[in-house]
Amino acid sequence: MLKLSTINENSPLKQIDGDNLKKRNLFLSIKRDDLLHHSINGNKWRKLKYNLSAMQAQKKNELLTFGGAFSNHIHACAAAGKLLNFKTRGIIRGPELDLNNPTLQFAQHCGMQLHAVTRLEYKERNNTDYITQLQKQFPNAYILPEGGTNKAALQGGKELAQSLPVADYIICPTGSGGTLAGLIEGSNKTTKVLGIAVLKQAEYLINEIKILSQAAREQNNWQLLTEFHGGGYGKFTPELWQFCQAMQVRYQLPLEPIYSGKMMYALWQLIEQDFFPVGSRIIAIHTGGLQGLKGLRYRKLI
Repeated sequence: MLKLSTINENSPLKQIDGDNLKKRNLFLSIKRDDLLHHSINGNKWRKLKYNLSAMQAQKKNELLTFGGAFSNHIHACAAAGKLLNFKTRGIIRGPELDLNNPTLQFAQHCGMQLHAVTRLEYKERNNTDYITQLQKQFPNAYILPEGGTNKAALQGGKELAQSLPVADYIICPTGSGGTLAGLIEGSNKTTKVLGIAVLKQAEYLINEIKILSQAAREQNNWQLLTEFHGGGYGKFTPELWQFCQAMQVRYQLPLEPIYSGKMMYALWQLIEQDFFPVGSRIIAIHTGGLQGLKGLRYRKLI
């Protein structure tokens, strides 16, 4: 039996008090899901939780998933395998493995079997025939999509939304859409749920989110904001990185510039643009991913 209760999900809500907020009588809290666990945290745990239950129900004894060389998802799945004692395999966008890369080094240390594939093969990761072929090759594997986003992942996001106090707005970074879809599923209809797309040309995610979530199809209390990507996935400006460092100094709020840092920078701009009505209560979800800072340092990007 997997002991999924190993992770304490009662992460703190941190109040943020700034002049830009006071001036507009806005109330901001950060849900510190980066503090769920030192290695498996944020939305990665929320998405994994019910997928691991499904893996157990299907009597599979290993998890196979996909990711880039610096993937938070690969890092979290490898850590979960070590903590909960099941095998893990990572199909890594290659074509070669750099085992000095801190993310892959950690994954291997946790016992994950790494399979580097060409970028061409990696593009097949959502192709039904390719998945069928992988399932034949690894019959004991539960196959989880890149980023951990599927129907089972939504339940964790729904639980997160239901655990939050009443708010006018909930905001989160959006990569594959799973966290945003789960939050829409679990939020009160009077709460506006905002996703900050972290990749370019992310409008296609609106349809993906509607496919995942019935509530997203039926309700209009959510929005995906696509203009705050900072140049594209994995890209960021010097100003964004300076902002992340300033938030650490001023509020003791650690951020990375790929996901939660990008969301917070967007939130700060939205506040300056008077996007939120006076008196609004806002909860921002810190989705973790701080392990990514090691990769950015390794590549000398920060």
